[in-house]
Amino acid sequence: MLLALSSAVLFGAMTVALRFAFRSGGAPDVGAAVTTGTGLVVVLFAAALDPATHSTLSAHDLGVFALAGILAPGISQLLFMVAIRDAGASRSSVVVGTAPLFGATFAIVFLDEPLTVPLALGATLIVTAGALLVREPAWPEHFRLIGVAYALVATVVFSARDVFVRWYSGETSLGSLGAAAASLTAAWLVIAGFTAFSRDRGPSWSAVRTEVVRFLPAGLLFGLSYVLLFAAYFRGKVTVVSPLVATESLWTVLLSALLLRRSELVGPRLVLGAVLVVAGGVLIGAFR
Repeated sequence: MLLALSSAVLFGAMTVALRFAFRSGGAPDVGAAVTTGTGLVVVLFAAALDPATHSTLSAHDLGVFALAGILAPGISQLLFMVAIRDAGASRSSVVVGTAPLFGATFAIVFLDEPLTVPLALGATLIVTAGALLVREPAWPEHFRLIGVAYALVATVVFSARDVFVRWYSGETSLGSLGAAAASLTAAWLVIAGFTAFSRDRGPSWSAVRTEVVRFLPAGLLFGLSYVLLFAAYFRGKVTVVSPLVATESLWTVLLSALLLRRSELVGPRLVLGAVLVVAGGVLIGAFR
């Protein structure tokens, strides 16, 4: 429980740190490369200190978690970066908080899990939260509705990743840090490759230094959050870990209200939406 909740707080703080980076002119693709690369360094350092990582290495396991990493945070991180730039930290995070709904939907469709009353009630709360966000009376100046769409697609992608990781974690002898390292390595290669090929020419060294400094705090928070996320899923029950991790939406909104209140326009409607999303996620996770 402590690992999952700590991961959620750190992820919320990372989202707010990314919004600060974009306010100073950061680019989403470069930001994704820097944050994922920094996070990878953090995870590799933690894995190097863990003796279990060296004794349980398996090429097959590494390959499976690398494949998961291509989905998330590989593809999803690029989408999430654009979402934060266009829709803001708090609103993007509330959308991402709907992940338990997508996870439950995947389980019903592909794993034949039953549709229960608590699950339906949780889904209703999440949909209600979405309606509150769509009908907000005022939007921040930087807000673009397409950002919400990017956040939604990112949520679907890493919800699929989470279901896969939770399923395979019971089949592997690889420790949580080794799995996280394999996942982030593949993700960084995908993001760095996309960034390199999407630009006509490479940035100057001064521009690289500027981007690294701009996104470094978010990358450190991301790496620590990722270490704790995998540790939680490898040690705790899904029904406990998933709802606690989903509280990152509420933490992001609270931190945005504290640090970005003017630019994010965090009002009662947005806070209520975040609370409903978290409550819906708890219902879905606790009764699955």
